[in-house]
Formats: sequence, structure tokens, C-alpha cells
Amino acid sequence: MGGEPLIALNVVCFPTSCEPISVLQDILDGGAHKIIEANAMLAGGHSVQDEEPKYGLVVFGEVDAKAMWTVGTAREGDCLILTKPVGTGIAVTAIKAGLFAPENVKAAEENMAKLNAVPPLFSKELREKVHACTDLTGFGLGSHALDLASPHTSLEIDCLKVPLLPGIGEMANMGLIPAGSYENKKYVGDRVINQSPLGRFAEDIVFDPQTSGGLLIAAPREACEEMLPILRANGFERSEIIGYFIAGDEKLYLK
Repeated sequence: MGGEPLIALNVVCFPTSCEPISVLQDILDGGAHKIIEANAMLAGGHSVQDEEPKYGLVVFGEVDAKAMWTVGTAREGDCLILTKPVGTGIAVTAIKAGLFAPENVKAAEENMAKLNAVPPLFSKELREKVHACTDLTGFGLGSHALDLASPHTSLEIDCLKVPLLPGIGEMANMGLIPAGSYENKKYVGDRVINQSPLGRFAEDIVFDPQTSGGLLIAAPREACEEMLPILRANGFERSEIIGYFIAGDEKLYLK
């Protein structure tokens, strides 16, 4: 919400009866490295026995209460920035099927491992120009983009400008669409009007459930154009302005 993390606590469920402790060590090491990368401190946590591995973090941070990045507050005329490529749902489905090329697997892994450490990149003045923001997760690009819109506002997304992970188009054409995509379409499909030259693939893109996706940032065009070079110079090379908000009845138009 525009803040910065300070302290993190591990929450771990792990089956020590059937998985080696070295696997747990690798998981905890990975989490610790990301906490350090985020300039936060690991202060302990909690672990329990379980039938399958689960891992997460409880994070405490600080944010200016008067300048929090919220949802449902994008304004007519705002542009929409996407900071990371989409397609992780299709990618993971292809990986499970053993059909994703090794170089594409690596690209997907690097994309998911990239922290959304965006607020510290911007000046206080630029942060305050953000009208709405959310992270892109399992509900997909379409659902999360609609979450940003204020009442009586719609959104147009240029699907040709949406950055994609490599190999996603080929995998989608092979029918490697995750089950979550169909659930997302059931959830918001009646609010999505597909006018894109990409046809069905446009829907594959916007309904694909993301794991550790990027941020969606709504702000005036001048602010977005100021943000793009900053993002691209700090590890978000494929950040793009993918759409803009218009007056309307809370619909998403795919162009």
C-alpha cells in the first residue's frame, strides 16, 4: 500500500516424516534472502508439523496514513502501469506438463522471484501522485484491474501492450490453461468485453492467475510517464502503460 517492510516472521508447516530437513533449510534460506533484499529484518516465527509443505511470512511495515495506495480509487483519465510480465499461471501449467523450454522456465522463475519493492524507488512527491495500486495475484489481471476502478469508472486495456513471459502464447495455443483461469472468468467475465485483435488469447492473458505478479499502478499520465524510466532502470525493465480509465459502468474493455 505504498509502505516499506520492517520486520518479518516465518510461518512454516513441514512434513519432517517424509521430506529431508535440507528442503526446509532451502525454503528458509530463500525467504531470509528476500527479507534482506527488502531491507527488512527476520525476527523469528513459528513452525508446525503438517502433511505438506507450506511457507509464508507475516510482515510488519510503515506507511504514511495520508498517502496509502488503495484500491477502488483510480480516477477517470488515469493511466494504468503494469510492472512485470504476466503468464505465470500458464507457465506453471506448462512446467507441470514438462512442456516448457528450460530458458522459459528460468524467465518465469526470475519473474516470480522479483520483489515488488517499488515505493522506495519513487520520491515522496511521486508516491503521492498514485491514485490506486494493487499487486497482481491469483485473481488475474482482469479482476485486479477492475478492483482499482472507482465507482462509475471503466477501464480499457490494450492487450498488445501487456508484457508477457516468453513462450506463453505457444503454451496457450496448446490448451495449457490453468483451472484458475476458468474460475476467474466466472467471477468477472460478465464485466469484461473482449474487442481485442488477439481474440481468445486476450482472455487467456487477463484471466490467467498469477503467482507473485507485478504491481498495477493507476496515476495521471504525466506521473506514469515519470515512473516508467525509474521502474525500468531498477529491475522492472518490461514495465508498460497498458491502459487507461474512462467514465463508465465499471467494465473492462479489451482492445
